[in-house]
Amino acid sequence: MATETVNNAQSAQKEIPKPQTKVIWRTFWILLGITALEFVIAFTMAHGTLRVSIFVLMTLVKAFYIVAEFMHLKGEVKMLIWSILIPTIFVIWLVIALLMEGDSIFEMRFFNE
Repeated sequence: MATETVNNAQSAQKEIPKPQTKVIWRTFWILLGITALEFVIAFTMAHGTLRVSIFVLMTLVKAFYIVAEFMHLKGEVKMLIWSILIPTIFVIWLVIALLMEGDSIFEMRFFNE
């Protein structure tokens, strides 16, 4: 009985997974690098459409990377990934369409007066 308890205790100790600190630090350094690049662009480029487009693109890259790493989505089934990605794309399209429409109404109202 005593040896059985010792064997169970040893097997329980072997089942504890090692901490994944390497993965966490790699994720940290990648996100830090992208954020540092965003700061460099923010302070060196002139304000304009290209700068805003770069910021939006880099933010999307960071968001997808965070979702893949911390929500463990990169190892999931492709249909689950697409079921999340497609509505997100449509929401982004909706926001862009609403901003463009709002801007055109704003311009039409103040330039026609």
